[in-house]
Amino acid sequence: MSVIEFDALSKSYGDVTALEELSLSVEEGEVFGFLGPNGAGKSTTINLMLDFTTPTGGAVRVFGHDAQAESLAIRRRSGLLLEGYGAYPELTGREHVEHAIATKDAADDPGALLERVGLGEAADRRAGSYSKGMRQRMAIAVALVGEPELLVLDEPSTGLDPNGARALREIVREESARGATVFFSSHVLEQVEAVADRVGILLDGRLSAVGEVGALREELGTATTVEIRVSAVPEELPDRLRSVAGVREVEPGEGSLSVACHGGEAKLRALELVAEAGVYRDFHLRETSLSDVFSAYTTPDGRANGDVPVPPAGADADGGEP
Repeated sequence: MSVIEFDALSKSYGDVTALEELSLSVEEGEVFGFLGPNGAGKSTTINLMLDFTTPTGGAVRVFGHDAQAESLAIRRRSGLLLEGYGAYPELTGREHVEHAIATKDAADDPGALLERVGLGEAADRRAGSYSKGMRQRMAIAVALVGEPELLVLDEPSTGLDPNGARALREIVREESARGATVFFSSHVLEQVEAVADRVGILLDGRLSAVGEVGALREELGTATTVEIRVSAVPEELPDRLRSVAGVREVEPGEGSLSVACHGGEAKLRALELVAEAGVYRDFHLRETSLSDVFSAYTTPDGRANGDVPVPPAGADADGGEP
């Protein structure tokens, strides 16, 4: 069952098109990573989904509710962590969470939620004394109030140190295991790749790609790189490797050969040739990363080289905790 459905959703500001006919669905229990360069339209999409702005065209439905006509029904069932969350400096972390519990008429234990995000010992400190990372942890705790059916996280790792980012990934996994749907926008690709079931890549307000990371790798025809350690590089070996069907690139190095292959047969034949040359020592595989996929879909070089097919119809963490 689809929890979120975008149907030809568009948004313009005068002559500027921020979002153009976005059609996309997110399924119940799915962790969906929403990616794109700055200005691609990610925040506009979230604002439209939560009725913070009005679409120019199309529609979005969440839990079957029209996002513009029934936004309160949607928010009651959702937990939100939006970029630029504003903390009240005079209130403690516990008071922030207690306020969210009262607003949602929930029965959560505020101390347990703050402990879960790593703020147990700072629960009774005023938020004005919190670092940026601590405020972000507090905002995550607020978003978790009431065991929401949908978590909408906009750049959730902003300000988090590596421990905080690790805790965030674990929370996303736990919420998904509980049955919640998670929709999160991020430019920290490692975070997305670690937890997302599928990703959507937005470029200039249009959906450039959507699917599982592995499927997008295949769609792009991206290669696996076989890093082969050798005792020497015979002069004729690189050319022999390049002649193998499915081998896209061969880079000789000092005591190594880097062979980019598409398909398992090409990898196996490359290793056989090195072994036949009597110089093989060891090898390891380097898969195409989400960062590589993202670059291929969003950089002019990737598009110009023809790596990106026509899609089907339809900044580092800021600061850090001390």
